[in-house]
Amino acid sequence: MAEPPGPVLVVIPTYEERENLGRVVARLNAAVPAADILVVDDASPDGTGELAEEMAAADPRVRVLHREGKNGLGAAYLAGFRHALSGEHQVVVEMDADGSHAPEDLPALLAALDDEGDDGAGGADLVIGSRYVPGGQVVNWPLHRQWLSRGANLYAKLALGAPVQDITAGYRVYRREVLEELDLDSVISQGYCFQIDLAWRALQAGFRIREVPITFTEREKGSSKMDASVMAEAFVNVARWGLEHRTSWLRPRARV
Repeated sequence: MAEPPGPVLVVIPTYEERENLGRVVARLNAAVPAADILVVDDASPDGTGELAEEMAAADPRVRVLHREGKNGLGAAYLAGFRHALSGEHQVVVEMDADGSHAPEDLPALLAALDDEGDDGAGGADLVIGSRYVPGGQVVNWPLHRQWLSRGANLYAKLALGAPVQDITAGYRVYRREVLEELDLDSVISQGYCFQIDLAWRALQAGFRIREVPITFTEREKGSSKMDASVMAEAFVNVARWGLEHRTSWLRPRARV
């Protein structure tokens, strides 16, 4: 694997992931030994935060950020991003704690930052681990979840006109410059709407996005955090962003 452009921090939000966290971190350490890991725990009542502290005490690559309560995936990632930007890390990774994002896929995502790609367009600023490009796949998801995910991606693509096949995906690699450029303080989205929001902001800012195929595997232990409010938030926000984008072209431009 080509060396990433600077120190890497993998941000892993957790809420009641004690059964999964140890295995994911061990696999991540094996796949990318040089990466640092930040566990962002939302006061998990099952002791996930305590387990993370034990892991941090045994391994200097592991750090823990404790939050006071369950305040949403987007807020957890933003806390992790701010932690990364306060230090030396040049590459920031989003990864789920439940094992659905295979740590073994991370070297390919990191390599895509500097890979020329098939289109010869050069490296990327944001790399998305995609289920819906050739080579990507989903394992053990029930049919209704697959249709929901594909429908959400199609809806976002049509509403925004964004050339991204899996804009709701949560396995991502950001160059530091992307997070520094985006106005993170104005981001209030949660759930998979947060992923759409950040990708859309990156596109609007002119950053290059590349999708790399991954195998997404449904969690074996614990339960999904998806609910109806997350879906409703995404539906409303994507419609609003798409409308704002299209109406901006209709506004009269000032003459010089």
